[in-house]
Amino acid sequence: MTDADIPVVRVLDADGSYAPNAAAEQYLPLIDALPDSELEQLYRDMVAIRAIDTQATNLQRQGQLALWPPSRGQEAAQVGSARAARPQDTIFPSYREHAVTRIRGVDPVDIIKLMRGTSNGGWDPTDPRNGNTRIYTLVLGSQTLHATGLAMGLVFDGKCGTGDPDRDEAVMVYYGDGASSQGDVHEAMVFAASYRTPEVFFLQNNHWAISVPVSTQSRVPLVQRGIGYGIPSVRVDGNDVLASYAVTRRALDEARAGDGPRAIEAVTYRMGAHTTSDDPTKYRGSAEEQEWAQRDPIARMRAYLENRGAGESFFADVEAEAADAAEDLRVRTLELVAPGHDAIFDNVYSDPHPLVAEQKAWHQQYEASFSSGAAAGRQEEIR
Repeated sequence: MTDADIPVVRVLDADGSYAPNAAAEQYLPLIDALPDSELEQLYRDMVAIRAIDTQATNLQRQGQLALWPPSRGQEAAQVGSARAARPQDTIFPSYREHAVTRIRGVDPVDIIKLMRGTSNGGWDPTDPRNGNTRIYTLVLGSQTLHATGLAMGLVFDGKCGTGDPDRDEAVMVYYGDGASSQGDVHEAMVFAASYRTPEVFFLQNNHWAISVPVSTQSRVPLVQRGIGYGIPSVRVDGNDVLASYAVTRRALDEARAGDGPRAIEAVTYRMGAHTTSDDPTKYRGSAEEQEWAQRDPIARMRAYLENRGAGESFFADVEAEAADAAEDLRVRTLELVAPGHDAIFDNVYSDPHPLVAEQKAWHQQYEASFSSGAAAGRQEEIR
């Protein structure tokens, strides 16, 4: 089966017109149920995170961050899927899900701390303010094993499939086309299928695993990988925020209800570099980028809202809010201070550990020896 043989769920055309294809018909009731305020929120989310992402990229270029993984172009896949989740669901991101984490309540500055090197994790996943969102995972694909393990626990504890949608829980894990080739992902799918976990595997196919195109990574469409493990899988237009929302909403509802895992391949495109240490001009041409620019998810949703009657004042307010969010990120980034030496030892274990305490005490004495030595040297000079 080739890419052309697999249906792609699409609701909005590239020009923003409402034109559901045949694959989208079954999902339309979920979209029709969205009030104007929630449709507008999808657009607000996308515009805000693009402004934040641009600001963070600039901060890295100015030496304020060690690294930044841009998410430009992938806003619809992330915003639509994140808005489809319920508060009780647990989210496992990779390292580019800036929109997802922000929607769940994570402060974008906590991502900055991680990329700046002033935090080992970024945020506390057990803090309710962070919306059951696990920390970023820089080791490709390993988060899928973590997600499947937690989802298996939900099965064992009877926290899914009870028939109460307000209480049942699900897990959603994000990963990319490059990570889909990692052994961890396939092992996670094996266990997810075997234990019928309440889990959604959300693959963002942005076409490039650093410098390797998806056509080299896989000889079959990526959506078939989940199918190979017996996991119902859907391919969706990842630049269509309405389609991303509806497909994810259905998949999570089914997983939460005890129907087992689901897999989604969101076909999107990484408009920027893999990270700020990457130069995409070395491996792809501008014609490809220009072609995908015509499918920009934000422009598409704006056209849709304009066709529904949204006025210029709404779009002006959204742009102002996004600019404020980006400026707030800049100001608070520049106010960050380096952590103390004790941070190396804190939170290694949840409870006090004698070996860590011993190492911490030794390190404190070691650091103090430099101060006392310098003081002794100055006294010797005075004599």
